[in-house]
Amino acid sequence: MRIVVIGGGGREHALAWALSKEHEVVVTPGNPGIAQCGEILSRSALEIDADLFVIGPEAPLVDGLGDALRAQGKAVFGPSKEGARIEGSKAFMKDLLRSARVPTADYTVIDNLAEGVRYVESHDGPYVIKTDGLAAGKGVLVTPSREEALEDLRAKLGGESFGSAGRTVVIEEAMAGPEISLLAVTDGYSAVALPVATDYKRAYDGDAGPNTGGMGAHTPVPWAPSDVVEEIMTDSVRPLLLALRRRGIEYRGVLYAGMMLTPKGPKVVEFNIRFGDPEAQAVLPMISSGLGELLLGAARGRLDAEPVIQAGACLVVALTSRGYPGSVAPAERITGLEAAEAIDGVTVFHSGTTLAEGSGELVSAGGRVLTVSARGDTLLDARERAYRAVNEIHFNGAHYRRDIGLRALSTSTDTGV
Repeated sequence: MRIVVIGGGGREHALAWALSKEHEVVVTPGNPGIAQCGEILSRSALEIDADLFVIGPEAPLVDGLGDALRAQGKAVFGPSKEGARIEGSKAFMKDLLRSARVPTADYTVIDNLAEGVRYVESHDGPYVIKTDGLAAGKGVLVTPSREEALEDLRAKLGGESFGSAGRTVVIEEAMAGPEISLLAVTDGYSAVALPVATDYKRAYDGDAGPNTGGMGAHTPVPWAPSDVVEEIMTDSVRPLLLALRRRGIEYRGVLYAGMMLTPKGPKVVEFNIRFGDPEAQAVLPMISSGLGELLLGAARGRLDAEPVIQAGACLVVALTSRGYPGSVAPAERITGLEAAEAIDGVTVFHSGTTLAEGSGELVSAGGRVLTVSARGDTLLDARERAYRAVNEIHFNGAHYRRDIGLRALSTSTDTGV
């Protein structure tokens, strides 16, 4: 099967790598790492022929690329523009969850500063303030400080932080509990759950610092109860799909369910329309075969295959540029990838790299630069391999968290999890 993967980040590298084990893969626009596992084309996806189109990032889905490709009669893994509103507008997503009676935090939608100030000043913290539109995973503030909440509201509603994406915000009730991520592949009616993962959103060790697009992830998750997948599918994923169908919205793709395990049960933190990043780099390496058939079935509207999931664990560590998630350092030369990938079970996925003009050297080109993914028989084994690989990679200003997986190992009564 010939498959086109659309995108150029770490998630798309992981998709191309996983799919290329069994299929011919073409990627647009791609990146230097993806070039090792698939052909890179600079043409628009609308100008390419293939059996299946897999749209990785959220932005082209929100812009309606899935609809445009389907209008050409192509099989597309990725929701319609209407379905993509789940991530394109948090207010829409929350209203949809409320109508479907999906467990989630109480919320209010605010689009002017005076109303926002009144709300914050009349409520005690902690405050959870989210941009309505796309913000690359950086549009959430969680703070106990009223002053910080008011400052964040002024920046978002005034367009300073995220432009038009932040001129409407959702303020949510703060929830407490550990978080997990569940990726469910769906044809709009039925759905197949992939292994549960968890990500590390804060920039620094100990969950300190600002929210990022993700500093690491792993699967399995020791604090996820054995029956939590079916509970999430029954109480959250399937009711959401039913609510979409009732509105006449077609959804063929993946649903990313970010869940908090509260004392009252799992509640939805967010639903996204694409494979998580870096969760994809942890979950996809656990699929030994059948991924292409799974995605094609969803794209054709008849999900009739399940992938083969291998035993063991996978842990991911993100390497970022100095300054991330704010303004980042200029391009820096990257070395050590061959030594890192020589470690058994390790794959280095490129999130923000390019080839320097003239020299052709690999250099950083963004906030998150690389994600080091390591598989092992146990989570402890995977973690040791991942950090051995990280220590082989060098570029000026490189930053990474040193505590990915430690919470899981301390949670588990058996570090062989």
